[in-house]
Amino acid sequence: MPWIKEESCTGCGICVDECPAGAICLEEEIAVINNDKCIRCGICHDVCPEDAARHDGERIPDEVQSNIAYAKKLLAHEHYGNDKAEQRQLIERLKRFFTKNQKVAEKTIEQLEVLKNTEYL
Repeated sequence: MPWIKEESCTGCGICVDECPAGAICLEEEIAVINNDKCIRCGICHDVCPEDAARHDGERIPDEVQSNIAYAKKLLAHEHYGNDKAEQRQLIERLKRFFTKNQKVAEKTIEQLEVLKNTEYL
């Protein structure tokens, strides 16, 4: 999903005016994207003179670090204490959770390919 790099946004409002879905507004002179309204057209990326409208792929390293921080927080919980076997089991459960999310994404991509070749287009 697109996002706004706040330190680059000058609040010019071009993206607000050009967004065909009305998904962008200015809050305290910074563009904000309402992801529920966003139709993923990419116009905000194209029109932003400061390159503040960014692609979500750039956030992958941050999301990975967030997931690892979450895992470390769980591992530090008193329930797991210093029990290495319990901690390993938790890691295996987390791996299954993220594998499930990966499979959901893969299946969704497969279905989008099918959709691309249907009467919807």
